[in-house]
Amino acid sequence: MRMMVTGCNGQLGRALLALTENNDEYEYLGTDVQDLDITKLDAVQAYVAQQKPDVIVNCAAATNVDGCEADEDGAFRINAIGPRNLAIASRKYGAKLVHISTDYVFPGNGTVPCTEYDTPAPRSAYGRSKLAGEIFVQQFAERWFIVRTAWLYGEGKNFVRTMLALAEKHDSIGIVDDQLGNPTSAMELARAILTLLPTEEYGIYHGTCEGICSWADFAEEIFRLKGLDTKVERISSQEYKKRFPASADRPSYSALEKRMFRLNTGFRFKDWKDAIAEYLNGTPSHT
Repeated sequence: MRMMVTGCNGQLGRALLALTENNDEYEYLGTDVQDLDITKLDAVQAYVAQQKPDVIVNCAAATNVDGCEADEDGAFRINAIGPRNLAIASRKYGAKLVHISTDYVFPGNGTVPCTEYDTPAPRSAYGRSKLAGEIFVQQFAERWFIVRTAWLYGEGKNFVRTMLALAEKHDSIGIVDDQLGNPTSAMELARAILTLLPTEEYGIYHGTCEGICSWADFAEEIFRLKGLDTKVERISSQEYKKRFPASADRPSYSALEKRMFRLNTGFRFKDWKDAIAEYLNGTPSHT
């Protein structure tokens, strides 16, 4: 299977490469913005026509939430027009399309995990642009999977590495404890995506690790696993905004239900504690 991955230098793109580089079933074709600007339809169509992938996995996105708020047009260009272009090309040249989306398409003010068929209602420019991308994929692609994820960490800049870097300089760190979600390993998400590719089980999926915690809980588990004495000071989102003014609202509850993965593929994500332990041990299995 010839698999074209946009945003290949991101955390999920790297995880997909790690799982497929020694697997004869896959031919990995990685592209990033320097190779292909997905906001340009002509460029996308020419690239897909030349490379003839069996599947396109769109990991490319503008994910800086505050940056999207400051430049909503720029966010829409990458997060909505880009997926539209890939959807058009995937249909024209017969490729399946996997589009990676986000928990931010929901308002984030619930009390139970959102299902794949709950109605989106984004509250930020980032969420609005990602929802528009989902809609375009459904309108223009023929064979598509939309996979929403959240709190992703892997090989690259992420919360885990930020916490470990801060722990080297501080004895105590203020971490928000009133935002709840599912910390998710990029490796686990990549494994889940690979279960979809051979199938025709098209539709919307939620892809996050099992279990729910706060950012403060997540940080404490990271420090515990690394044997660090760094203290977590639990603070509210309101207090965090006073210390570090941010322009975009963050979801207070963004947990996702993984029903479609369970029903259609049988894939079950690891518990978030097991997944972060695997990540910090540095020896992920490629099964």
